[in-house]
Amino acid sequence: MNAHDLAFDHTHHHVPSKAERLPVLRGREQTKPFSAKVDVVVIGSGAGGAVVARELARDGRSVLVLEEGGHYTPQEYGSLPPSQSFRRLAREAGMSVALGVGDTPLISLLAGKCVGGSSVLTGAVCFRIPDEVLHTWSDELGLTRMTPDGVDPYFSEVERICHVETVPHHMRSRASELFVQGAASMGIEMKSMRRNTNGCRGAARCNFGCPNGAKMSVDASFLPDAVRHGAMIVSDALVQKVDITGGKARGVRGRFLDGVTGEPGIPFEVKAKVVVVACGSMHTPILLRKSGLDSVHIGRHLTLHPAVRVGALFDEAVDGWDGALQSVYSDHYWNEGIWLNGVYSAVNVLAAAFPGIGHEHRRLVKNIPNLAFFGGMVHDDGGGRVRRWLSREPLVTYKMIRRDKERLLKAIQILGKMAFGAGAREVLLPVFGMPTVKKAKDLDFLTENTLAASRIECMAFHPLGSAKMSTVPEAGVVKPTGETWDVDNLFVIDGSILPTSIGVNSQLPIMGVSMMLARGLVADFGEHARKALG
Repeated sequence: MNAHDLAFDHTHHHVPSKAERLPVLRGREQTKPFSAKVDVVVIGSGAGGAVVARELARDGRSVLVLEEGGHYTPQEYGSLPPSQSFRRLAREAGMSVALGVGDTPLISLLAGKCVGGSSVLTGAVCFRIPDEVLHTWSDELGLTRMTPDGVDPYFSEVERICHVETVPHHMRSRASELFVQGAASMGIEMKSMRRNTNGCRGAARCNFGCPNGAKMSVDASFLPDAVRHGAMIVSDALVQKVDITGGKARGVRGRFLDGVTGEPGIPFEVKAKVVVVACGSMHTPILLRKSGLDSVHIGRHLTLHPAVRVGALFDEAVDGWDGALQSVYSDHYWNEGIWLNGVYSAVNVLAAAFPGIGHEHRRLVKNIPNLAFFGGMVHDDGGGRVRRWLSREPLVTYKMIRRDKERLLKAIQILGKMAFGAGAREVLLPVFGMPTVKKAKDLDFLTENTLAASRIECMAFHPLGSAKMSTVPEAGVVKPTGETWDVDNLFVIDGSILPTSIGVNSQLPIMGVSMMLARGLVADFGEHARKALG
């Protein structure tokens, strides 16, 4: 085959500034077959893959990152209207869903498909894995390194690199302040959010790419450092299979996606001593299956943190867009599996979900300056599955247990009471076909659990656990090191390996665990290199 070859220059020390484009090789522009031979190939450039790429590149290894999505600078995606942002940066233009099984809502799923992955589309929220969850992993599941003290140095390092800071009070919108007041009226403490930002100006559209370049997503933090130390990033690169011979991963094969049709075209092949799969919880299982792995746990145990948002119409203008997108949260109901997050979104996205038709819908749209929103999510059981489907996208199904449905309904009720406690005159519930409610007692039906789950407007942003970590091969897909039980030198380092739901936003947990596993891979790389020669 007529191939291009890559040369890696480890003396290159230029860090791209915020105003510069990362030196990404755009697969859509390639006209000839492509090949490379490297120490490490990383599939995926999000919260897991970017951290791994940085650590291995800093160790002097030749690293190639393959990203299925396109590449856009912060300046480019920050200037896009929200609808265009989803079309270019999100999987299925932001229309991915998990199909509900039984008494379960249809759950919309937001995941990134671009250089930087879902990190580009997060609200920048950064929580560590709660101690209670880590104790479960270390004490009950035998993952002995997963203790608060064990993970602390890795989380501290990640927080330093991506500039995690506390949202100051002056960055709270009036909408957020009112929900804080409503919470206080119920004895619920609200706390300031921590986010990976630097120079936030409160544009309230983090989920569509920060227009001010303030969000320190991995394309603005980890990937530039990886490139400085010699890593190469290739966009528009669909990996179709991991090459496995003799029980060892030898590299990957795939095709570049056409810039016009998006269909696979020009082939590429990468040979590597170590292969790291970091495609996220919805696509990592698909690639593992396509590559011949057959563990019963691949694609199972998916957790989502099902979430809802409640709107509140006030007599005063609250300008929810004037401040940090997510500035406050509450763990008051943590022991009941409910987490409350301040939230806002682009007004056109919010308006699309308003209740009513015709005149009633127009009335609410006209009152957007007076509408505040708040969100809640559930620390759920692993009721999801990921399967190969007719297209490149997986079939994701989710069966919600009764306990989690009750938690979801209780979260809606709590948020509604907070709104009325703050003085709202109408509350918009995430229930399809239901008009606004005007009295707190109109929320009582939520305690009866008679509402069909299919009527709940539900969303999720934190898919985890579809290739979970375990101490024995019978219980999971990867070892505590991240290496798969079935194949040597094949690692999975992304959110899919987290063994249970964590109950908090997943960006920082994925990055912290990835840092720990990447450092372990660095320490043991000589052994893996020797295995690769066998």
